[in-house]
Amino acid sequence: MASVRLKVSGMTCEHCVAKVEKALTGTSGVWSAFVDLDAGTAEVDFDDGKVQADRLAETVSAAGYAATVDA
Repeated sequence: MASVRLKVSGMTCEHCVAKVEKALTGTSGVWSAFVDLDAGTAEVDFDDGKVQADRLAETVSAAGYAATVDA
């Protein structure tokens, strides 16, 4: 099990939060995702044997928001 924090920009409302959470939790290997609109972050718990953190950022980008792995 692994965890990552993503910096997410472009979210403006709770609909955006739900869209990002749905994109992340719909990814194979992701167990949970919590998106914080005010902080502009997503906390993701995932199986790093099935998906990598960079791929999770790409998933958020494909949903229409900019995302990077928060180091």
